[in-house]
Amino acid sequence: MALSRRQFVGGAVAVAGAAGTTGFTAPAPARPTPLWREFEAAPYTHPQIPYVGRAGAHGGARRAPRPRVVANVLTYGATPDARRGATDVHGTDSAPAINRALAEAGERGGGTVLLPPGTYRIDDYLRIGHSGVVLRGAGSGRTTLLATRNLTELIGPYGSRYGGDKSSWSWAGGLIWLSPWARHASLVAAIRDRAWPFEGWTGNRRDEWTTLTAVRPARRGDRSVTVEDPSALRRGQLVVLRLADDPDHTLLEHMAGGGPGPEAYTWDDKTKLTSYVPYEWPVRITAVRGRTVTLERPLPLDARPEWDPRLVSGTEALTDSGVVGLTLEAVETPQSPHLLDKGYNGVTFQCAYDCWAEDVVVRHVDNGFGFVAASACTLRRTRVEGRGAHHPYFCREGAHDNLVEDFRIAARTVPAPAGTQLHGINVEGLSSHNVWSRGVMEMGTFDTHRGMPFANVRTEITVENNGRHGGDASAGPLYGARFTHWNVMVTNGRAGLVKIDTIAPYSATVGISEVREFDQTDVPDFTGDLHARVEAYGSPGSVHPRNLYEAQRALSRRR
Repeated sequence: MALSRRQFVGGAVAVAGAAGTTGFTAPAPARPTPLWREFEAAPYTHPQIPYVGRAGAHGGARRAPRPRVVANVLTYGATPDARRGATDVHGTDSAPAINRALAEAGERGGGTVLLPPGTYRIDDYLRIGHSGVVLRGAGSGRTTLLATRNLTELIGPYGSRYGGDKSSWSWAGGLIWLSPWARHASLVAAIRDRAWPFEGWTGNRRDEWTTLTAVRPARRGDRSVTVEDPSALRRGQLVVLRLADDPDHTLLEHMAGGGPGPEAYTWDDKTKLTSYVPYEWPVRITAVRGRTVTLERPLPLDARPEWDPRLVSGTEALTDSGVVGLTLEAVETPQSPHLLDKGYNGVTFQCAYDCWAEDVVVRHVDNGFGFVAASACTLRRTRVEGRGAHHPYFCREGAHDNLVEDFRIAARTVPAPAGTQLHGINVEGLSSHNVWSRGVMEMGTFDTHRGMPFANVRTEITVENNGRHGGDASAGPLYGARFTHWNVMVTNGRAGLVKIDTIAPYSATVGISEVREFDQTDVPDFTGDLHARVEAYGSPGSVHPRNLYEAQRALSRRR
């Protein structure tokens, strides 16, 4: 069922914005839920609800920076003369001009590159590889990029480092690709050499990091840590907290909440999952006083001696860059069979921090918006539409503290070809503390894709729950601890991946529609009591606070 622009669903209202949605509204009861009262008393250490009040770029800032204009793509030769033919796109290839403008803006220290109103043909992907560079169109309804080629054509086939015939373009890369210049070059070189890389902060083989200092024991929720040697640290510095697992996999058990269930779980044969550790969490330092270091966000996990906690430097991050006010439309082709995507992908952030996209629409893509080892980034007022996407939103390879708000996944415009899959809002690969807020999903699901993501929040969302999750069995559990689904309307009554109290450990399901199981029924990964909580079942729209992320932001401002 496709939702209209303004539609009553289950007694509440869904209201769509320009490129996203403002979510649904309903009168809030005077009294907050018991779970919220518990959280207020212990916001950084609650057993079921993660602290996400500072998710997103610049701690969840409501307005993105607007750096001064330094270039106009028209002066570099871009021409807004593209038009769609019956089977192809006509007009001038503007990709070389746009890429020159972006590169020169970065080399001069950053700034805004204007993309005036019109429709531009691009035969290459666009790269933002320098910090402080913003590509700004005139609005998603006024500036359009027509992309004619996919990443397989432009870079080459991208196989899976885990073997098989899968295409890694099914979950990586974008036709607008924001990634640090040097890191991006090394990735592309590895793909062309068929040396399928790891894609995160510490290089293609995860060995390109330097220890800055060891970290003394600390607890989840601590904002300050004690380090052995502060000499390499400074205020404002972006560092990576690195936690290695031990032979008994107690770090993975900790991510799952600990206790008898995770302790009894078989971890050793989950080879894909164990390849995701060490856990790498980028964070900015806000103060250094002696050996005490204060961090921008509270620790997501304990720092225990057996995990060799340390602050390290990895690749130089892309920071303060963004994409604003445009539509990226790929030439319309049938959706590829599952895991064989060619790479008609939208906007992807990789090894990026404090970056953003706002008022951006992607159409006819294999995969929409991606976070790949990206942290503290924001997608605001974004929309995925057209012929149907494998992953409308994907979040993987250790992506943390990101915010997706006022988003929309539109109903597909053509039937799904046989052999394809639809996921939805995806999170996997030990990704943590990410937020999806105020969304309308006319198709898809809450795709938790194995690889044991943990401590993620989906709140104030309306979903026609008709997608399916994916994930290789060697990637281990669907959920770690502290997943929270808060105030969710399910328009077709399907339970899968929305009501999670029977499968996710230490989770919270609050204020969702009454739902029923369907043909994809998962069994718990962990034995015994899951310590899951359910409140206000069958009452979406009436739960208070209505939006968990917004309530946490307000709570943070009061503290």
